[in-house]
Order: sequence, then structure tokens, then C-alpha cells
Amino acid sequence: MSKLIAIMSMSLDGYIADLDDGVDEVFDWYFSSGEVEIHTGGADPMTFRVSAPSAEHLRGLTSGLGAVLTGRRTFEAAQGWGGNHAWGPAFVLTHRIPAGWPRPDSTVHFVTDGIESAASQAKAAAAGKSVGVHGADIIQQCLNAGLLDEISVDIAAVLLGSGVRLFDRLAGTPAVLGNPTVIAGFGVTHLRYPVLKA
Repeated sequence: MSKLIAIMSMSLDGYIADLDDGVDEVFDWYFSSGEVEIHTGGADPMTFRVSAPSAEHLRGLTSGLGAVLTGRRTFEAAQGWGGNHAWGPAFVLTHRIPAGWPRPDSTVHFVTDGIESAASQAKAAAAGKSVGVHGADIIQQCLNAGLLDEISVDIAAVLLGSGVRLFDRLAGTPAVLGNPTVIAGFGVTHLRYPVLKA
């Protein structure tokens, strides 16, 4: 059965971006923390250069994904992933479909009727694999709606002091998490927590 897994990097003090939406400090570990190369694929491929423990973590996480659920802000920042996300079909929750989309031969889909519908469509497209949930607002919405099954957070070795927080607008807290798996990378610590259902 498909799970919804929040996947995000953040600073040790809980920020995913600075006040200007800059994310370099939080995501630098993907490109400069080791010698192991990971090629992402997709229409806009990237090559990560990470430590061996981070590579093992990333491969284990991404190999189990069949779709992505994200928000409009992340879609815009990623320039629509060139029309095809590396982790499978992408479902973008938005109030309005952007001009020029959807595009032929693209696996990016837009959902305008709420988080439950977006999660359902992403799970169906994942065909039994998990759905990676990306972006602070979408992760918060999924957590608030009781849809999230797991949180995979990469803690970058940086303190931003201010900016966009990953867990800012949570309802029904405290949200109880299970015991994490912990992998120490170079300049980053990978944590995966199961979300315990009430």
C-alpha cells in the first residue's frame, strides 16, 4: 500500500529556506558532501555528490517512490522539473493551473480540489510505491489532515536563524512520531520518523 512520505532538508533550527527563499545552505550537502555520484534522471537531471552513508540513504528512499505530491511554490522554484520529475509523476496542489500547463509529454499534473484529492491521485499513480511529499505547506497540510505516514528530514549542519519553517502551522499538536532511523552523513544527518496514527 502506498505511503505518503514527507521529504525535506532543513537547517538545525528548523528552516527550509532563508527570508529571500534561498535554499543553498540547506541543500548544499546534495552537491558537496562527498565523492559518491547519484544521477537523478527526469527531464532536468542533476548529479548529486554525497558521502557513502548519504548515498545509501538517498537510494533507499528514492527507489521506493512512485510519485510526488507538492505545491505550487515548489513547482515554480523548480521550474516545473522540465515537465518530468525524477521521482515519477508529480501532482501539484494549486488554486489555479499556471499558463502553458499542462504540457504534452509532461508527467506534471495539477490538482485544484484539495489535499485529499491530490494525495489520492498521487497514490493511484504511484502504483503501490510511496509518494514523496515535498514543500513546507504541503507537508503541513498532509500532517494536519492525518494523511502523512512518515517524515524523512535531512538536517543540514547550519543555523539560519530565520526564514521559512518546515513545521510552522500545525493543527492538532502534539503529533506523536515513532522512533527514528538515523544515518549520519557528512554535513547532514538523515532522520526518518514514522507518523503514529491516533
